Amino acid sequence: MPELPEAETVVRQLREQLAGAVIMDCWIGRVDIIRDGFSCLDWYRGARLITASRLGKCVILHAEKASETRFLIFELGMTGLLFFTLLNPSYRKHTHLTLSLSGPVPALHYWNPRRFGRVYLVDQKGLRHFAARRFGRDPLSVTWPEFRKMVAARRGRLKALLMHQQVIAGIGNIYANEILYRARLHPDRIAGRLRTTTVKRLYETMRDVLQQAVADGGSSVRDFLAPDGSKGEYRKRHLIYNKAGRPCPSCGRAIQRLPGERSSFVCLSCQPRERALLRRSRAGRVQ
Repeated sequence: MPELPEAETVVRQLREQLAGAVIMDCWIGRVDIIRDGFSCLDWYRGARLITASRLGKCVILHAEKASETRFLIFELGMTGLLFFTLLNPSYRKHTHLTLSLSGPVPALHYWNPRRFGRVYLVDQKGLRHFAARRFGRDPLSVTWPEFRKMVAARRGRLKALLMHQQVIAGIGNIYANEILYRARLHPDRIAGRLRTTTVKRLYETMRDVLQQAVADGGSSVRDFLAPDGSKGEYRKRHLIYNKAGRPCPSCGRAIQRLPGERSSFVCLSCQPRERALLRRSRAGRVQ
């Protein structure tokens, strides 16, 4: 479930709490949790953590030792979390990696019950390769001209574009739903057919939603907790995600859930399909 705002929340806490800490030891509960770089594990013992960063939904710790910098990349997947302290003894069962640290925070635990995420231990070259083959532009840093060109070049569904990690990295189902609702766009609209003014509205809405979600610490919809155990408060701002059957906050019409590769929630009055929009246009009632 963790998406860009949740990953960014994790990164900010790691950066604040762990910068300067030394990795004293590294416990691995499952060898297969390390997808790449297991043979380099010993290098990290004695390395100093210097900062944390994010690639899409992935969290990256930067470690330095003898003038060399290497990285620990954590894929959060559907259920992966990083904790400073295990909040409940039951969490030990699915804790697959623990870094023992010097300093005020004694440990960092990687908890992932469904194991859809993995950990990568890489150098600078490995990080560049990891980023190049997996991630498109970050929605918080992509410029308006870049975004406009990106959307114009796509012939597929708009929601699929927002969630295509090799095009736009970091948006998942929750925020795609919230962005499209606020932008008044149906998930099945064809990206390349949108007018420039509509794409501009989408771009600004995307940034506004994600920036507010980051400020609120993400959305604790199911399992997400920040490393310090706190919950994300953006779930209180959700207008449409998982609200099928409830009245639309704008018009009062019942929100619908559409079938698809992921759950899409829409108000067909505020987010008309392309054919309905065409009929409105002919009648002089374009949004």
